[in-house]
Amino acid sequence: MEQQKLPNSTLILVFGIISIVTCCCYGVLGLIFGVIALVLANKALKLYAENPEMYDGVKNVKTGKTLAIIGIVLNVIYLLMTIWAISTFGWENLQDPERIQELLEQYQ
Repeated sequence: MEQQKLPNSTLILVFGIISIVTCCCYGVLGLIFGVIALVLANKALKLYAENPEMYDGVKNVKTGKTLAIIGIVLNVIYLLMTIWAISTFGWENLQDPERIQELLEQYQ
């Protein structure tokens, strides 16, 4: 019997990469891609576990899952840093570069 590709194996890999690349978009965009990649990877791995000799492309799924986990961690860290900066300095102060420079000098 001919092996077929796991469903969404390439998409999982691409979403895992996108979740890392977009971690600087306030942590939201990359978090969405990372969670989607993780959910799709878990479904694909369950399908592969049921019948491993039927499917090919499990390496893409495992790599995409690893990248998605890394992307989720990076995005959560960046999101928490953004929330901290807004709560500490205020949104209005973050819009003014001179004011934020003064505030950063006070914290040093």
